Amino acid sequence: QVQLVESGGGLVQPGGSMKLSCAASGFTLENYAIVWFRQAPGKEREGVACISGKDDTTYYADSVKGRFTISRDSAENTVYLQMNSLKPEDTAVYYCATVLNKYGGSYYLSLYLRGYYAMDYWGKGTLVTVSS
Repeated sequence: QVQLVESGGGLVQPGGSMKLSCAASGFTLENYAIVWFRQAPGKEREGVACISGKDDTTYYADSVKGRFTISRDSAENTVYLQMNSLKPEDTAVYYCATVLNKYGGSYYLSLYLRGYYAMDYWGKGTLVTVSS
């Protein structure tokens, strides 16, 4: 049974760091891209970061570039999102999702992040609150 389970959210102060996990089960991440999305109260869902399964190509939203890092642990079939220099506007429910991608590279990743392709599976989300 395909599952994506996010964990690691919680309360963090501005300027702090937090690491989210997305554990995949029921399938192998090879040939699938993983995309992190977030949705803040009253705002539309936005793509944050993504990583390809065929290679380790990554792509980031401008709002998080230089602060967030997405990575994969193939042995654990898990994708991580390291978030540094957090800001109050980063407060949101963070979701991981996956979509078939056998190509690698950044061309499709940029489209996934912008919502141009439907995801195949979604996690239930984890809440990140950045506040003092």
